[in-house]
Amino acid sequence: MKKLKLSGKYRKMIELVEKELSCSAHNLDHIERVYKMALRIAKEEKNVDLDVLKSAALLHDIGRVKEDMDKTGKICHAEESAKMSEEILKSLNYSDDKIERIKKCILTHRYKTEDRPKSIEEKILFDADKIDASGAMVIVRAGMWLGINKGNIFPDESLEKYVKKNLFGGKISGRIKDNSKHCLYHEHKIKNEKIPSLMHTKTGKKIAKNRLKFSTMFLERLKKEAAGIL
Repeated sequence: MKKLKLSGKYRKMIELVEKELSCSAHNLDHIERVYKMALRIAKEEKNVDLDVLKSAALLHDIGRVKEDMDKTGKICHAEESAKMSEEILKSLNYSDDKIERIKKCILTHRYKTEDRPKSIEEKILFDADKIDASGAMVIVRAGMWLGINKGNIFPDESLEKYVKKNLFGGKISGRIKDNSKHCLYHEHKIKNEKIPSLMHTKTGKKIAKNRLKFSTMFLERLKKEAAGIL
């Protein structure tokens, strides 16, 4: 897959992000895919500040490791990423106004918060990030994540019981407590099936619907293969 070729301030950003994500399941490949998808969606929208969008896309997960290392469920990587981005953007001579707009994009890119996207740049980044958790890509990403965390493909209990036992607050929007108890099918039900309804842009919704069809078909096939039907 062709890698991003960035220069100037964007190159500096991606170098800092790569350093921070060196021990995270959310690696640089995810950042690059979100960046590309954000620009694709932006082509279909009007009055998009591409500098704000590009910067936010590159920096949106820079604080991910801090959340991954947290065992309390209290650290939000979107908030950490926004904080870390501020110093980086200041060092690159961004104006205060633009820094705040970029930080807002980062703060609202996560769907498990009450802070919802409002500006077009915020909406595009949100959609691009969620799209990367769908379709063929989600099967590969989930498989890698489950392998790292010793998780499972199939559930050993109902979704309702799982949510109460292994998601903080016993809510479907809660963070995972024990990664090893997570599974591919619960991830599909908890998040992936909802993605098309979460989209803010027409392009995002169209892409998300198409990807959901594939991932649903794949999981149905997987069930049959595991059962020896196919």
